[in-house]
Amino acid sequence: MPLALLLLIAESPVEPGAKLMPVTHDLAFGEGPARATNGDVYFTDQPNDRILKWDGKRVTEWKKPAGRANGLAFDPKGNLLACADEKNELWSIAPDGKETVLIRSFGNGLLNGPNDVWVRRDGALFFTDPLYARDYWKRDKAPQQPGQYVYYVSPDRRTVRPVATDLRQPNGIVGTPDGKTLYVADIGAGQTFRYRVAKDGTLTDKTPFCKLGSDGMSLDDRGNVYLTGRGVTIFDRTGVQIDHIDVPEAWTGNVTFGGRDRKTLFITASKGAYTLRMRTRGAD
Repeated sequence: MPLALLLLIAESPVEPGAKLMPVTHDLAFGEGPARATNGDVYFTDQPNDRILKWDGKRVTEWKKPAGRANGLAFDPKGNLLACADEKNELWSIAPDGKETVLIRSFGNGLLNGPNDVWVRRDGALFFTDPLYARDYWKRDKAPQQPGQYVYYVSPDRRTVRPVATDLRQPNGIVGTPDGKTLYVADIGAGQTFRYRVAKDGTLTDKTPFCKLGSDGMSLDDRGNVYLTGRGVTIFDRTGVQIDHIDVPEAWTGNVTFGGRDRKTLFITASKGAYTLRMRTRGAD
């Protein structure tokens, strides 16, 4: 069946008549949106080394400097986890803004550069570690890890280990609320994969989900998967594309659901951030 016909048959998760609304154009490059329990969205402006907050009405600067933070996610205790790319670290930032370095390195070398992170309900986390050499690094830009991996970190933070080692360049990552399924975008291979997740973080049953990589990812309560890059492309739980949201930017970095009702899609892009009202709610 032609894609155009499939898109007509499938119900779009976008609210009828909704329009993409800009919330800021004051970014050097927007990334890493994460929803707090009250509906506020925290996101990053990586080149300007800051974390911003959108409260549903306005955008304010929340933390600067911010370790050149990229992807963000909240843990069950309300701490903001940040892929702090300046020194290739993973941070936990308390509500008062004080940061703690969770991971400085792995094995005998620095990480490539934590990029995106997803937190399971029990506090375990998974993060991607692709290599994007930065001009602000003071380290040797050559890789110090044998590959570009997905890592698991146990809830007590005592165990850190790679759980996906055969990807070309993993980037976006998101899991289902029950913690049993993980989606990882291999942006280097132009594909997104689905895994079964064991309690100890082991990933099995790697399955191709769609032939599109992604910078950032999100899920809604229908199981639809949202990928970013050239706008936002939406796939149903079977991997069939059901919609595409055009974003007037050179690149769309990441996406999440915000607001108290989790029905506002919050999109970060090259120079700005946008919202769009949805039929669906963000998976929680």
